[in-house]
Amino acid sequence: MKTVVCLLVLAFTFSCGGQKQIIATNPDTIEKVATVTEDDKIANVVKEDFEIQSFVKLKDVKSSLEYLASDALEGRNTGSKGIEKAAVYIENVFKEHHIIPYFKTYRDSFNVKKIIGYNIVGYLEGNDSKLKNEFVILGAHYDHIGTAKAVNGDVIANGANDDASGTVAVLEWAKYFSKTKSNKRSILFTLYSAEEMGLKGSGHLAMRLKAENIDLYTMINFEMIGVPRAENEITAYVSGYEKSNMAKTLNNYIGAEVIGFFPKAKSFNLFMRSDNYPFYKAFKAPAHAISTFDFTNFEYYHHVDDEADKLDFEHMTKFINTMIPAIEGMTNSISKDIKMNNE
Repeated sequence: MKTVVCLLVLAFTFSCGGQKQIIATNPDTIEKVATVTEDDKIANVVKEDFEIQSFVKLKDVKSSLEYLASDALEGRNTGSKGIEKAAVYIENVFKEHHIIPYFKTYRDSFNVKKIIGYNIVGYLEGNDSKLKNEFVILGAHYDHIGTAKAVNGDVIANGANDDASGTVAVLEWAKYFSKTKSNKRSILFTLYSAEEMGLKGSGHLAMRLKAENIDLYTMINFEMIGVPRAENEITAYVSGYEKSNMAKTLNNYIGAEVIGFFPKAKSFNLFMRSDNYPFYKAFKAPAHAISTFDFTNFEYYHHVDDEADKLDFEHMTKFINTMIPAIEGMTNSISKDIKMNNE
């Protein structure tokens, strides 16, 4: 890869309430932003001296997801040989990019009856002498259900959207921050197993970290981000929207309205159904799930056709890139901008 010496034109556009929003990662590198032309044409974000390799690439997203959602991993059921392959893959990504274990090894092990499960926990220390004692946790579950009702002889529930997509996002952010070291607070990159068994993995890790009395600032769990929402909908939504000012704050960091409110989230009880919830219970800190799956835009939930070829890799890559300034904002703000509402 080579550094761009001249001007590089990059733009991400998202439909938010019928209007295009201009998203720019790494705001500190922006020299000028062109305005939207008539008829809502795509505007250009002009940057100078930008290193392309700092951005997440579609080919890397696609390659990782195709492996994690391949038949070779047998649906990644907790305790299976397939999920062991996924765990090794995640560990190797961390090793290659100098993300160190938070515990003695990357594995945070636990039992669900006779089954042994492993969360994989990577650690990147913050670069500020004081703020490094505060933690931001980025998470996703890397397990799935193993098998499901056969379709044309296929019984492997590959779990591409659920939640290989979130897993790949966390891995790409680990790569990015390992290169840039652009985090004043420390980051834990956490991948959970036994989510499909009732949040057992995240529950175990949350209690273990609570026992260590870490100073948890925020936790975000990324759940099913492999498909885009309808054009008239905001790009993504946060569960438990009303519990904190996280959505508003992240949007401020990004510079556009990307994270919003999903009216059905409360009736579907999404806040309590994903791996953010054990951290909220343990720490009473802002801990939410972010998703682009809204039960209308993907029909293969817990289905054997939740395959890599059903996902939108361009959407995934744009979303992962777009979240980088949001994560940098969380990890670098002098004060704890994200706060619980009346709790």
